[in-house]
Amino acid sequence: VIYTTAKKDYAKKLLEVLDPKKKLIRHCLSQSDCVCSQGCYWKDLTRLGRDLAKTVALDHTMQGFPAQAANWIPVPPWSGDPQDEELLRLIPVLGQLGQEVRCGAGDRQG
Repeated sequence: VIYTTAKKDYAKKLLEVLDPKKKLIRHCLSQSDCVCSQGCYWKDLTRLGRDLAKTVALDHTMQGFPAQAANWIPVPPWSGDPQDEELLRLIPVLGQLGQEVRCGAGDRQG
């Protein structure tokens, strides 16, 4: 799932870059799916309709998830550098979280 505070047109262009064959990303939520409060948009993970105990959000700013801060994993902003491997560095962390969820270990809200 891609969830962005960007407008729908931008999100579509992003998907064309990230998943040109349309095989990896099943859902895309954009600004119209966000909550607007005092002119600021933030992502409400409950709108995904998924168990938040099994949901994490990767983002460069926690401001996008004020209601679900426990689900947030910080990542540096992406600048378009094709050599950027930050998400690859997260594979072990995400794998561990996946094992914890499958085993029912812990009460982590993430």
